[in-house]
Amino acid sequence: MLVKAIMTRTVATVRPEMTLGQAVEIMWNRNVGILPVVNAENKPVGVVTDRDICIALGTRNRLPGDITVAEVATGKLIFCRPDEEIHSVLALMAEGKVRRLPVINEKGVVEGILSMDDVLLHSETGRFGRAPELSFDEAAAALKRLYRPELPELVREKKIMVA
Repeated sequence: MLVKAIMTRTVATVRPEMTLGQAVEIMWNRNVGILPVVNAENKPVGVVTDRDICIALGTRNRLPGDITVAEVATGKLIFCRPDEEIHSVLALMAEGKVRRLPVINEKGVVEGILSMDDVLLHSETGRFGRAPELSFDEAAAALKRLYRPELPELVREKKIMVA
């Protein structure tokens, strides 16, 4: 199964100079949790998520209209292509610990968003003796890899016995 078969094609974007207030309004109106950040040429330069915005507003003593998207957006862009196979993209999502990815075409333009919601909605059980292109088990395994916490290693204190 290819990404383009299950991705969400209607994509809202923001520009770096927009404010978080404007980004939140777009997220609210479009019911999305991620917005690709695009430059003047409409090429993606990062993403901003609902979590990024929440943390920024909770850790700065500034109003949403006073903080630009550029100050908060993730500059490291993890993305996929529309013609990529879903199983390899699930591995990419798990490795990057991301639930949503911009889908960027060969021209470098955002063409869609692939979310774990899309993956789950298109997963299925095998029917009539055939294996599904994307099984429920594969989708669940991908979610487990994605949500597996990376806990810090605990250093155990060595107790020294004094005689």
